[in-house]
Amino acid sequence: MDTQHLTTFVTIAETGSFSEAGAQLHLTQPAISKRVALLEQQLEKKLFDRLGKHIHLTPAGRALLPHARQILQAVTDASRALIDLDGDVSGPLSIATSHHIGLHRLPTVLSEFSHKFPQVHLDLHFLDSEKALLAVEQGEFELGVITLDEQPDKRITEVPVWQDTLEFVCASKHPLAQRERLQLKDLCDYQAIAADSNTHTTRLIQRLFDREELNLDISMVTNHLDTIKMMVTIGLGWGVLPRSLIGSNLTILHLNLPPITRRLGAVFHTKRSQSNAARHFLEVLQNPTQAS
Repeated sequence: MDTQHLTTFVTIAETGSFSEAGAQLHLTQPAISKRVALLEQQLEKKLFDRLGKHIHLTPAGRALLPHARQILQAVTDASRALIDLDGDVSGPLSIATSHHIGLHRLPTVLSEFSHKFPQVHLDLHFLDSEKALLAVEQGEFELGVITLDEQPDKRITEVPVWQDTLEFVCASKHPLAQRERLQLKDLCDYQAIAADSNTHTTRLIQRLFDREELNLDISMVTNHLDTIKMMVTIGLGWGVLPRSLIGSNLTILHLNLPPITRRLGAVFHTKRSQSNAARHFLEVLQNPTQAS
């Protein structure tokens, strides 16, 4: 299979549009259509259903997509490995990170890395940690910098970097703020603001409530911790935030619970060879101002 045809197929699948794929690849729509037609002819399978202006993958297209991504990634890795033999630290480095880490942990790391290795093109994407991890597993990104899972997949190598201590908090004028000692059940009378139930942090909190057979009433959901902080600050409910995010306008609730922590760090696919750029980025990540 021609890699140009596979690139066109993947781009259409990801954008959902022949015209957008053409714009990304700097090709005319007839050229895009011709590539798809040749690929379909070679495979003897229809890859897209065209329903009006909407494009949908056929069952054959859905089956081909992950394999096409793997083939294209293998070609990219092979090309990069040959370049890396010269010791160059250059080329693209694709990283997926969560909004919280990207805003509060990575800026100094990215600044230092870019200063030391200006020939590397950083391709940074902001995703929920769970989605970023899946994308790394599927080969879409070389590195992820995320909240680490408690039970990592064997396909993933973890590099722990930071540890977040989490605190239950509310606004200073919230009724809970007036109470010195609290039990977990006391929070059940008030609405919580939290991330989606599939996120690592909310799963940690949900387990605490489940152990005591308590109902966790999450009234508002947002996966951005800065947004949770804002909504808690104005008194819309209580929440759980990293200690590093808590300011003077929030009150820490003292619950009879052991410390709650989560690990943050980098992940990469165990079977994927690392580029020079990725290896140096991990060095800077773990030892800022010391990597060379």
